[in-house]
Amino acid sequence: MPVLKTKKAMEEMKPGEVLEVRATDKGSVADLQSWAKRTGHHYIGLVEENGIFRHFLRKASDNETKAEVQFPHIISNEELEQKLASCESIIVLDVREPAEFAFGHIPGALSVPLGQLEEKIGQLDPGKAYAVICRTGNRSDLACQMLAERGFSNVKNVVPGMSRWQGATESDE
Repeated sequence: MPVLKTKKAMEEMKPGEVLEVRATDKGSVADLQSWAKRTGHHYIGLVEENGIFRHFLRKASDNETKAEVQFPHIISNEELEQKLASCESIIVLDVREPAEFAFGHIPGALSVPLGQLEEKIGQLDPGKAYAVICRTGNRSDLACQMLAERGFSNVKNVVPGMSRWQGATESDE
């Protein structure tokens, strides 16, 4: 869990200090970028070497940090599974990276990686209901905030996300 470890490490640091976070999960790129954006810390960049993602984040000063705001409208995995089983009209929007999606996703889910959401948001209908999902609820939280800011009124963050999804899945062969 790179975000949790990063958050804990940042609490021990002084403003202006730079933290290097190493991760093997490609999803960590969007996770750490979204966490930095939500909290006011500076995501400086990353270097990828042999499947290791080296992220660099600078701790913000006290007047730059923001209270981490969570999207208020959530739906549990179980609630989403019930809605899908009852054929309720809801679009599952999966904001994980393409490889994560390919290895296992909810049947019928729409794949729009978080990093591409802003450019593809015009292809989505703000009048429809969306259940936004990622691996743990962090990227989907940011995606929900982004959608709500652009007039999407029926958006829910799926928590805890695919990391604990017990329902049907399919994978791309």
